[in-house]
Amino acid sequence: MTIEGVLFDMGGVVMESPLHAIARYERARGLPANAINRAVAAAGEHGAWARLERGELTADTFCDPFEADCRAHGVEVSGAAIMLAIAEAGVARPIMLEAIRRLRARRFRVGALTNNWRREGPQDDVIPHALKGHFDVFIESRVVGLRKPDPKIYVLACRELGVPPERTAFLDDIGGNLKPARALGMTTIKVDDPHQALAELSTLLGLDLLN
Repeated sequence: MTIEGVLFDMGGVVMESPLHAIARYERARGLPANAINRAVAAAGEHGAWARLERGELTADTFCDPFEADCRAHGVEVSGAAIMLAIAEAGVARPIMLEAIRRLRARRFRVGALTNNWRREGPQDDVIPHALKGHFDVFIESRVVGLRKPDPKIYVLACRELGVPPERTAFLDDIGGNLKPARALGMTTIKVDDPHQALAELSTLLGLDLLN
């Protein structure tokens, strides 16, 4: 079916990847590769990371329980240092912003679907408001109380976008976040390299998003 809307993940797609920041943290401290991600996965939906992304914890209240989750799996970390590393890596990719501009100029509906979190204080948003203005809709896990890969957040995103799943393309850098989107009928693109992902999206839509 014809694609009418495109959903973009933020970190790792529109912005540089927080996973790269975590990997750099691990290397700098001599931790095994993916040790932190394994601890997060093992903690599951009741762990600090999942609670952070659902808006149940803030970036500040997250640190102690996150460190405890990691410690339970033999990994000693500083939650504050990891949050700082992720924040410093959160730079927008111009190539993605230009692609989004071209999509909207051609009347595609364009949304963001991101797992993110709150900070304490008046500036509680980790995504700059200027970036949000690039999208027709902006779905945040911290706001809606759901997080990828919960299927309900994809249903919500498509409803807010105003495009059914079978007419929606979704770009994410994590395979586990793409699987439930495909199950709902969405066309998915895994983003390892931004240029390659946009080349795939260009072919899908019959629209040059790169040149």
